Amino acid sequence: MKKKSGFTVLEIIIVAVFASLLFIIFFIQKANVDAMERDDDRKTAINAMYYALEESFYKTHGYYPETISEENITVIDPALWTDPFGVNLGYEDSSYSYEAANCEDGKCKEYILKAELEKEDAYVKRNRN
Repeated sequence: MKKKSGFTVLEIIIVAVFASLLFIIFFIQKANVDAMERDDDRKTAINAMYYALEESFYKTHGYYPETISEENITVIDPALWTDPFGVNLGYEDSSYSYEAANCEDGKCKEYILKAELEKEDAYVKRNRN
């Protein structure tokens, strides 16, 4: 009787199932890591806007603007106005929002700056003065 060498169909199926599970786990984890990285980018942008409002705009003018953009807040990198999906603050689908409150003649006393995150609750900064 001759001995045959090689793999059985069952062994090949087990290896294929195991490899498929590893690929699925890898891609799920990669998607989670990518989402967390986008969330970190959003937090960085909101912090930059917040400190620009507090340390630059408010200290210079004594009030907060009714709207913010790269035209009136010039001290931060213009790329930070765009969320990770390419939508600028102020547009409908942007994950960033700025809501001024207690305004008179375009001069506001309060604001809420917010980023909608994928893996956490919204990241919110409020005026400190």
